[in-house]
Amino acid sequence: MTTPKTAKIHRYRIGFKEREYFTENLALLLRSAVPVGEALESLRTTASSHSMKKALKQMMDDIEAGRSLADALERSGVVSFQTLALVRLGESSGRLVDNLQLAAMQEEKRHMFRSKVRSAMIYPSFVLGLTVIVGLGISWLLLPRLANTFSQLQVELPLISQVAINFGLFLQQYGAIAVPGFLIGLGVLGYILFAAPRTKAIGQRLLLKVPGIGKLMKEVEIAQFGYLLGTLLNAGLPVTKALGLLADATQVPKYQRFYQSLAHSLENGYSFKESLVAYRHSNKILPGAVQQMVVAGERSGSLPEVLTTVGRTYEQKSDVTTANLEALIEPILLVIVWIGVMLVAVAVIVPVYSLVGGLQR
Repeated sequence: MTTPKTAKIHRYRIGFKEREYFTENLALLLRSAVPVGEALESLRTTASSHSMKKALKQMMDDIEAGRSLADALERSGVVSFQTLALVRLGESSGRLVDNLQLAAMQEEKRHMFRSKVRSAMIYPSFVLGLTVIVGLGISWLLLPRLANTFSQLQVELPLISQVAINFGLFLQQYGAIAVPGFLIGLGVLGYILFAAPRTKAIGQRLLLKVPGIGKLMKEVEIAQFGYLLGTLLNAGLPVTKALGLLADATQVPKYQRFYQSLAHSLENGYSFKESLVAYRHSNKILPGAVQQMVVAGERSGSLPEVLTTVGRTYEQKSDVTTANLEALIEPILLVIVWIGVMLVAVAVIVPVYSLVGGLQR
């Protein structure tokens, strides 16, 4: 048998859907009085991905070697820090099944909050991307032919036509290199701004300044603050530990720093009211009304319930903002597409009118 000291550690990358399926079904099996090892074996037989099967096999070996479920989960890297903390607390308090179900609900909420921001950006990104592709196709294939025609007929071109046709001639000569290079550069820029761990804070700051998108991101963050912190406190976690886990859950650096500062201040013995007042520009991160509710909940001893109410309220607000944002973006996109079509049309039609006028004279 492999001993805990010599067991090999490997951390696996598991998708959200499979992670949520694992947490929910593990809770159901344990509630049915199935031993942990047998429950993991049952989930292993139904797992869809090879990585998940290997992760479950490693967890089974760890359980057989005498490790706790929380240690086995931590070594495999299958679950988030929030779920891991709930499992560890559940094992020590005898509420493992309840905390696992709570963790599954948290994972679902976190995914839903992130999906709202992503879904709000997919539609405009698709329309703008399609517009750029169509514009490049017209410039690459059509404008060089018009350039030859206008050159042979010696038509005097206006500035907008000269710029468009010169761009088409450039694409005709260097398009095979320039277009792939542009798309690759765009992809690299997107990765640097929104995915690279060291620089994604720049992209987050830019998105927070975009009208509509910034408001939605703020509402989603406040909803996540209320819901996740409230559920973690209801599960019995200390408030400083819960805030640390909340800082790990968010992807917005401004809110990460805010939660870490609150945790540090509360750990030093300050109240929520004192901590919020001491943090610079806290009203821009957490609205004054929410701060008053948090302070009142702390005083009355009902902070988890108040936070859950805040999460529910701002979840509803984010739903309304998402619907309004989609309605607002559509006319803006139509105007952008119209401007692009008009520029191409003017660049082509004006020289044609000049040519027709010359022929009449």
